[in-house]
Amino acid sequence: MTFSISRGKLAAMIRLQLSRQFSRSRIPQLSRLCSTHTEKKEVPYKTLKDEKGTDNSLNFPKSADAVVLGGGVSGCSVLYHLSKLGLKNSVLIEKEQLTAGTTWHTAGLLWRLRPNETETLLCNITRDLLDTLEEETGVHSGFHMNGGVFTAMSKERLAEYKRLKTFGEYMGVESHILSPEDLKQLYPILNTDDLVGAIFSPTDGHIDPAGYCTALSRAAKQNGAQLFTGCAAYDIETRVDENGKRRVKAVNTQHGRIETDNVVVCGGCWAPYMVKSLGVHLPQYTFRHSYVVTEIIEEVKGKPSLRDHDMSTYLKVQGDVLHIGGYEPNPVILDEGVPKDFAFGLFELDWDAFGVHIEKACERIPAVNEIGIKSTVSGPESFTPDGAPLMGPNPDIAGLFHSHAYNSGGVMMSGGSGRMLAQWVINGEPELDMFSYDIRRFNKKLLASNDWLREQSHEHYGKHYSTHYHMDEPLGGRNIMKDVLHEKLLEEGCFYQFKGGWERPGWFNKDQIAPVLPYDYYGAYGYKKNTPNPYVDRLEMDYTFDFPKQHAMIGEECMNARTNANLFNMSYFGKYYLTGQDSTEAAEWIFSNHMDKEPGSTTYTCMLNKLGGIESDLTVSVVDDDGPQHTLGVTGKSYYAAVGGGFSPYVKAKIENIILEKGFNCKVHDLSHDMVLLSLQGPKSREILSRLCPGTDFSNDAFPFASHQLVQVGGHKVRAMRLSFVGELGWELHASNESALNVYEAVMSAGKDLGIRNSGYRAMDSLSMEKGYRMWHSDIRSDDSPLEADLGFTCKLKSDKQFLGREALEAYKKKGLNKRLVCFTLNEPAALHGLETIYRDGEIVGYIRRAEYAFALDKVIAWGYVRNPNGSAVQKDFIESGKYQLDRMGERLSASAYLKSPFDMQNNRLMGIYD
Repeated sequence: MTFSISRGKLAAMIRLQLSRQFSRSRIPQLSRLCSTHTEKKEVPYKTLKDEKGTDNSLNFPKSADAVVLGGGVSGCSVLYHLSKLGLKNSVLIEKEQLTAGTTWHTAGLLWRLRPNETETLLCNITRDLLDTLEEETGVHSGFHMNGGVFTAMSKERLAEYKRLKTFGEYMGVESHILSPEDLKQLYPILNTDDLVGAIFSPTDGHIDPAGYCTALSRAAKQNGAQLFTGCAAYDIETRVDENGKRRVKAVNTQHGRIETDNVVVCGGCWAPYMVKSLGVHLPQYTFRHSYVVTEIIEEVKGKPSLRDHDMSTYLKVQGDVLHIGGYEPNPVILDEGVPKDFAFGLFELDWDAFGVHIEKACERIPAVNEIGIKSTVSGPESFTPDGAPLMGPNPDIAGLFHSHAYNSGGVMMSGGSGRMLAQWVINGEPELDMFSYDIRRFNKKLLASNDWLREQSHEHYGKHYSTHYHMDEPLGGRNIMKDVLHEKLLEEGCFYQFKGGWERPGWFNKDQIAPVLPYDYYGAYGYKKNTPNPYVDRLEMDYTFDFPKQHAMIGEECMNARTNANLFNMSYFGKYYLTGQDSTEAAEWIFSNHMDKEPGSTTYTCMLNKLGGIESDLTVSVVDDDGPQHTLGVTGKSYYAAVGGGFSPYVKAKIENIILEKGFNCKVHDLSHDMVLLSLQGPKSREILSRLCPGTDFSNDAFPFASHQLVQVGGHKVRAMRLSFVGELGWELHASNESALNVYEAVMSAGKDLGIRNSGYRAMDSLSMEKGYRMWHSDIRSDDSPLEADLGFTCKLKSDKQFLGREALEAYKKKGLNKRLVCFTLNEPAALHGLETIYRDGEIVGYIRRAEYAFALDKVIAWGYVRNPNGSAVQKDFIESGKYQLDRMGERLSASAYLKSPFDMQNNRLMGIYD
């Protein structure tokens, strides 16, 4: 028989699992299995542990173009790709032997059905590399293609798999949805009684780490690179250049000193030791991650490996045995890190923590009850607070790069991540959008909080196999970064989201106050579980692939902005002032739009990389007055950049790096934590502000769009900026923290009889998408050009002024665009969440980046890039002449395509024209 779990109940099941504690005495089969055989601590395949180190110290180089620290799979892949891309004078240093650390004991699973494009691409690169390495070296790459199965115990889980299948079709990953009966036929030994279905990916498998690293290292040496094992690296030297930038200078090792401009840290759990002397703090935490190896089970031979996400357990098939592992709710946390000399070490398995996986394995494959356990593998693994690795250039030290903390996914992502790291080192930029993995993504205030680091790292470990809901939020590591209006809005019914470390308003319901409670580790480690927990109750309203339960509430916020006025708290935005002698020259180079304007102007612009990709979209205002920034220490003419808080630390790091590289005499002042940003939007916004500021003329002539003035609100000096993120008449109000509460209360009081209401980012995201405004890292990313995204108007290409990325844009324009951002509306009501495949005349041409419900249009609206299947440039007539369908979990839905959003195409509402 089969059963399904009703909507939202799956989340409760996950939380129940995360709350449970297990011991041998509570699991009879565990006690029997462990007594059947005296298990040993050893990995179930050949290792390089006893190989001798390289005895070539006489040939030790005095200098190198790049030095890779760490001989695990990450380091070997980086070295291979550096040499492959032409940087042949590259050197790898490994204290012990290749694979030492985490790689040698990895399960090595390769699953390419991932919930985002970048991770899928990285895994695809790995898969392709595994096929080509043997051709290059004559050494087997260690890949075994036995396929992979994900099982589903609920309709919601199966819906997630259908989403993965749809996206996988675009990404070139073969997969098949199976009924329980199909699965039983494929895998007779499985218990399928409690399953509603599964997904099968036949071209996935597992990788032997010793064979893989051997093949990578041999290919790297053939390309001219050098490897030195049995050679400890002691420290990294730095210098300060003529512009004040700290740079890598050399690496001191057991065999001598290597001068180099580039060091790539691939140390896994040991990376913190490698950079400690540099004063670099790494946001990663170490856990014991374990699996056990069973005795022989003949029936699994030749079968796919299995992921039972609902049981948080995997069963890897290697020959005729199973490796049983997973992500338990109460893993052993190594607060002190891992010992320095634990290179090929294993821990004693903690059966109390691990026992849940044996119980679940016995439920899924009853034959496990009848056999013993041959060996245990419990080693260190590093995890991060957001579940993504630490990659890319260090924000403070030029030439220092990171490739570690892969959250147990290092082997499967290694081919792609190694290539991206090599491109970073050689070209300065990777070809793929790597923001979610870029070490510069973290706010430094977060980095100072060990509570955030420990709690969210634990939560991501425990929820590693949880369903990926688009609007899920963490429970750990919260309330670290709050603006001064946080408590006031909480009293008004604000449900907070976690974005870039900040608590920002999501949506409002004054009938239920739902604060984020202190993290309870889901009841593990002796913590008392938070019961009741209103925040969790409201969070679970979004645990669906349909429209959420609060859909109507969000709709009310949206329509109020279209008819009256909403006040959005956008204080989590980064607020940066660029000042100094060369500030105008710097602004013109860094930002794609015209910046050399008169004070009082505000400009929407992009910031590009040298490949022409969009690193950010933001507004920049020319300021030369005694506004709120003046009392906070910023004087004289400046360029005030307001940028989304989820990626503002990344943008700031990029700006500061450009300033130092170009030698501009200017400085960035960060007032992100010292100011608030309130956005008043809607047809009645002008009337509200006119009441508040009777001495200011807010008409179109006196206060035009894209301009700013100082005004008095509630007795405080405020910068009013005529802008809109939602497509309505509106102003942003930029004020100091000291004046924030008074300004907020004055605005709400003045608009009370005009229908003003608080509103959050759920409404803003819907409203902005309905209008056709872009969202960075969704609609536009570092691998999209402004020409492809219809943002050419933000680039000063008609002038002769140079700006970063101009050369690449001109080349794109000459060659023709290979993709274009297109707006779609569904012709029937069905919730979309992104990743849906786009069909044009029956052919796959792209996938949806982002989708929302457009309440004024009363339709689902979505944006995605369309490519021509024949590889030629995408012209306007190609877009307009096709018939489109969007694949939602296997169902193709008819859609209409537009080059611009159909909402207010004449921009009348921005001008206050509502007739």
